[in-house]
Amino acid sequence: MSVREKALAWLGILVGFILLTWLFQAILLPFVTGLAIAYFLDPVADWMERRRIGRGWAALWTLLIFAILAVAMLLLLLPVIQSQIVGLAGRLPAIIASLQAWLLSWLDQLQGVLSAEDFQRLREAMSSELGRGVNLVTGLVKGVFAQGMAVFEFLSLALVTPVVAFYLLRDWDNIVARLDELVPRQHQDIVRKQARAVDDTLAGFVRGQASVCMLLGLGYGGALALAGLPFGFTVGMMAGLVSFIPYVGSIFGLIASVGLALVEFSDPVRIAIVAAIFIVGQAIEGNFLTPKLVGDKVNLHPVWIIFALFAGGSLMGFVGMLIALPVAAVIGVGVRFLVGQYKDSHLYRHEAPR
Repeated sequence: MSVREKALAWLGILVGFILLTWLFQAILLPFVTGLAIAYFLDPVADWMERRRIGRGWAALWTLLIFAILAVAMLLLLLPVIQSQIVGLAGRLPAIIASLQAWLLSWLDQLQGVLSAEDFQRLREAMSSELGRGVNLVTGLVKGVFAQGMAVFEFLSLALVTPVVAFYLLRDWDNIVARLDELVPRQHQDIVRKQARAVDDTLAGFVRGQASVCMLLGLGYGGALALAGLPFGFTVGMMAGLVSFIPYVGSIFGLIASVGLALVEFSDPVRIAIVAAIFIVGQAIEGNFLTPKLVGDKVNLHPVWIIFALFAGGSLMGFVGMLIALPVAAVIGVGVRFLVGQYKDSHLYRHEAPR
């Protein structure tokens, strides 16, 4: 097979994968979720298998322990988060109105700096934009409740996801072995090396970052609750859970919590404490949590991660976001391999071909 034929074959596989994913995106959610759970829990099942537990029983016990922990976490946290979300949704217009009044009072201090015409224009623009913000948030909350049937349909898929996860987890090693058998023998070493690089990238990000997000969410939420910030636990948990998008979680949490603190607190010290929680949390994440739990094998640039998540969400919604990171990892490893091949070629070294 010539190089051109090989390139066309790989291109055909890629196009076929994209086409099938696009065609079946409406039913892919339980299968993608089950695949993600199986991949996440495979090291635990391997550990049990090394303790002379059969693979089927190891997969079953691993999923049962995971389900028990997940349900226990939901039973502990969901009532608190639910009550805070309901309370926050009810008070959100009043909070935004209070924040608007605070900003306008702060603008009054600029009256001596700006001309009367410029000051009036700035005041009207800010009032208009904040009014739009109230309408936008209110509409968003109504939209969430209007999508109740969609949420119900999503929850109904939970019956399929554990079954998919169990069978994939049970047969994971066999699936990997079968895929390995399909690799052309002359390229086996190269493909295995690149596959290990993809696995290191995904393992470092998915398994490590999931732990980081959970610890940050509990840390932010607990610290804000101890600081006495209303709805602080929910804001902290949300900030931690979206921390898989680089810097977005801490920025969102800082803005949301400080905005609430400005409305709820009149003491500058308490406002500074709320801001310090996220500054200290970001320092702990960057210097301790991420190096220890994620490691240095991720090799995914933050901008590339953000682009992949937004692109996947834009093209295929939630399913697209789930498969965005594996695709980004594969593309990243492939690009690094091609760059390495290019640097070893006579085109880069400016040598005569051997």
